Amino acid sequence: MADGTKAVVDTSAADGAADEAALAEAIDALADGTARPAATAGRKDAGKTAGKATGKATGKATAPVEDDGDDAEDAGSAGNAPTGSEETSEITAPLSATEIAAELAAGDAARRAAAGTAGGSAAERPPRDPQPTHDPRDTATLPQTLPAPLRHSGDMIGNRYRLDECISSTETFSSWRAVDEKLRRAVGVHLMAAGHQRARKVLAAAKSAALLGDPRFVQVLDAVQEGELVYVVREWLPHASDLAKLLADGPMEPHEAYQMVRQVTDAVAAAHRRGQAHLRLTPRCVLRTDSGQYRINGIAVDAALRGLPAEDADEDAGRADTRAIGALLFAALTHRWPFPEDRYDLQGLPRNIGEVAPDQVRAGVHKGLAELASRALFDHPPHHAEPIATPEALARAIALMPRIRQPEPELPVFTNPPRHNTHALPTAPNPTRVVAAPGTGPTPVAAPVRNAGRRLRRVVKVTAWTVALGAIGVASWQLVDNLRPGSSAAATPEPSGTSAAPTTHTPTHDPVAVPITQAISYNPLGGGPEGTFVLDKAFDGDPNSAWTTSWYGDAFGPKGKEGTGLLLDLGTAQSVSSVNVKLVTPATAELRTPGKGVGNPTAAKPKDFTVLGKESGTSLSYELDSPVTTRYLLIWLTSLSKNPENMQHGGQYQGHIADVKVFG
Repeated sequence: MADGTKAVVDTSAADGAADEAALAEAIDALADGTARPAATAGRKDAGKTAGKATGKATGKATAPVEDDGDDAEDAGSAGNAPTGSEETSEITAPLSATEIAAELAAGDAARRAAAGTAGGSAAERPPRDPQPTHDPRDTATLPQTLPAPLRHSGDMIGNRYRLDECISSTETFSSWRAVDEKLRRAVGVHLMAAGHQRARKVLAAAKSAALLGDPRFVQVLDAVQEGELVYVVREWLPHASDLAKLLADGPMEPHEAYQMVRQVTDAVAAAHRRGQAHLRLTPRCVLRTDSGQYRINGIAVDAALRGLPAEDADEDAGRADTRAIGALLFAALTHRWPFPEDRYDLQGLPRNIGEVAPDQVRAGVHKGLAELASRALFDHPPHHAEPIATPEALARAIALMPRIRQPEPELPVFTNPPRHNTHALPTAPNPTRVVAAPGTGPTPVAAPVRNAGRRLRRVVKVTAWTVALGAIGVASWQLVDNLRPGSSAAATPEPSGTSAAPTTHTPTHDPVAVPITQAISYNPLGGGPEGTFVLDKAFDGDPNSAWTTSWYGDAFGPKGKEGTGLLLDLGTAQSVSSVNVKLVTPATAELRTPGKGVGNPTAAKPKDFTVLGKESGTSLSYELDSPVTTRYLLIWLTSLSKNPENMQHGGQYQGHIADVKVFG
């Protein structure tokens, strides 16, 4: 209506006409001897059809008829469809047409077919909410869409979380940066109306994600329905940057792209082994921390917030996540989005280009990574390569690739120093050319320098001859004295001057750096390796990156775990005289080497190692009394300290090895 009120359609006349038509059809069928079953159902369908036709004639949506779930869903979607594009948030970005078609192809095709048989054209029907109704008894009566709860900065949620800044807001939910007043730390909060059909699925997804317990995923801290509000609380990483921001300046180097796809694939494969899928993996969900570790945000929760249906089969969920990882690697290598749409500040590919490998889009792309991205992203990769359908298979393919090493840092360019007069003294000033004034003779500058050089050479020669003659005289006198009969020296010869020197002067040498080939997580007393995705950070020479252990509730001790550590492989047996270890937070650590008879140090027990030293603090220096020859060194952490509150896992006990240097 012009005044903004809803129009009510009178369908009584249409229903009467439909009833009469259905009754006449039934009478005709009886007269022919063939009775149509469920005549009343046909009358009811006719009444619905008439009601829809009347609604279309008036230009307004008709009220939903009871037990007609499809019409109710359509009416709700039509009345609440977004009028503009959704704002890209920190972790959730709007679905593109290609993504919707790929993720909802099966469900949309079935609904369009059902709509066509009911007499309505699929093109004329309003768009549906992609979230299906899994339990009609519980959710069929709930509205398809409800506006996001209106909240303001400073509002308290659950008497604990104070909203600070709205990161994004859509029609169905809003995302906030908030402060946990109880623990005094920043958190992320999603808000949704409890009456929305997606609310229960969001809660279920958040609770299942919280049980995952994998530190490679951003942790879900709370998921609560309180009155008319549903909120999900997650970790907040203040110093992390998402992949879209990392790609703003251009494509990644091969080593960084390799680290990204390896860490993300290992995490997603581990989640699939536990029955979890992401289904919404975008560049906004992949975060890199300041230590170089990649973490994944929004597992299961993002898909539930957006209304994406859960895949019917594990293979479909695995293929969706694998294709998403392939898209991330494609974008990291080419700085282009592999679909026609421009997404995440990246330019899309031309629509008619088809499926092309990254090395055909941009020159200089690493061949192995380009092939990996094509096999993960496309169902029919170029060059007849075999596609990869699951994250587990993708992780195996990455493991078979040759390791892409970090490029060597560029050394500063040194220019050749100017050539000086080689006859001059080392401390003498450089000869300067003086231009004499007209009418005056040249100033003799170089001549005194040459004379001084000649005098110095004479002095050196005289001194050398004097020392040589003195040495010859002393040696001759000792020889005559030793050959004289009755001399005690003839029976017990004294050591010569050259052999006696080491006894009076201890030989010294400058320490030589011993390179570390690899690092191995050594955790025989725990549930498995720790920090496997950042092992090389312990010896990359960058003190700002670190290998980290899992976080613990205590600092180890008699009642808890004995310790955990990092096993360093030097490649071959090397002579080791000292080891320096830099830690981020204070800890107590022992330097150990494998004992005699230990064949495989990774399978040995802590008692099978020999303790060479024990230090505490953040800068640990192990100076050995005598060098040891070994291939393996163990940094065994026996006591940890709490992380500061502003760090990740604040208040928990965790070890951080920032840099290790070995000297021979």
